[in-house]
Amino acid sequence: MPPAVVLVTGVSRWLGGALAAELARDPAIERVIGVDTVPPSPEVLRRLGRTEFVRADIRSPLISKVITTASVDTVVHMNISSTPAGSGGRGPMKELNVIGTMQLLAACQRAPSVRRFVLKSTSAVYGASSRDPAVFTEAMQARRIPAGGFAKDSLDIEGYVRSFSRRRPDVGVVGLRFTNFIGPRIDSLLTHFLRMPLVPTALGYDARVQLLHEDDALAVLTRATTGDFTGTVNVGGEGTLLLSQVIRRLGRLQVPLPSSTLGSLGRLTRRFGFVDYSPEQMRFLNFGRVVDTTVLREEFGYTPRYTTADALADYAATISPVIPPDLVRGATGRVQDLVARVGSAAGSVGERLRPAPAAPGLRAVRDA
Repeated sequence: MPPAVVLVTGVSRWLGGALAAELARDPAIERVIGVDTVPPSPEVLRRLGRTEFVRADIRSPLISKVITTASVDTVVHMNISSTPAGSGGRGPMKELNVIGTMQLLAACQRAPSVRRFVLKSTSAVYGASSRDPAVFTEAMQARRIPAGGFAKDSLDIEGYVRSFSRRRPDVGVVGLRFTNFIGPRIDSLLTHFLRMPLVPTALGYDARVQLLHEDDALAVLTRATTGDFTGTVNVGGEGTLLLSQVIRRLGRLQVPLPSSTLGSLGRLTRRFGFVDYSPEQMRFLNFGRVVDTTVLREEFGYTPRYTTADALADYAATISPVIPPDLVRGATGRVQDLVARVGSAAGSVGERLRPAPAAPGLRAVRDA
């Protein structure tokens, strides 16, 4: 049975607004309520249709009043920030993500009308490290627990949602662990990064990237809201690409840099507002991350229309290549040759500066 009254948080962003608009077009749904701290842009507002917008902060008690008064039966939580710059800093970002979710869940727990809760989560909860498996299933955990940032917030949020599910077993809970979004209309950290004419990458690494087209993300959110599936599901397109392939197909030039230099560059770009990439996102660019989507296809009942390569191609059609593809291949080769020569020279110097081996019978001690 379709929901009667749906509340969607984060409707001022593209994906939240698109979901509210899609639900508002369904005549079986009586009311769609969109909540955000800032009003939608005129373009998003026009697309929302009969969606009722409420300017409210999920961290305030007002959200409980909205849920109770409107007899909301389905809540879709999408108001989770992934960038400190977009929230006014790391402190406000954590407060919005974690404290806001706790307040929202408390409001849902007190409302007897709530029967379904959908969480837009992320595959970043699996982390990114050299010890990762080839693919992550829903039953796996991060080999290296994220220490902070968006991934840590998402882990905490999923923990609070599981606790809510135990307190309210009558509520069907769905957790959607999305891979990186891409598409002609969505604005994300990855699309910002890939629009740079010179794309810095970590020397010696070539991450595996799994993408999800914005249209597939919207379809999955709609199905999760109106369907009867409960549980956690990985959501991503079929297939993977190497980061170097992604950069070349977009007509960008890859610039491999030592990890220490890349970290300094990341701090510099965040400071001046070019690309807001945190250390956790830098690790993703080193190691990548791939998830298994068997549950998505066989139990959730949805097969993405776009593969990873198709989603990237659709995005590429909307941006102009900075460098023609044939020149990208040649320029990338020259840059890699130069880096290889520098690395070879540094290696020979390093051999000369290498400390002498420890004396026999002595055990060398190195800090972990």
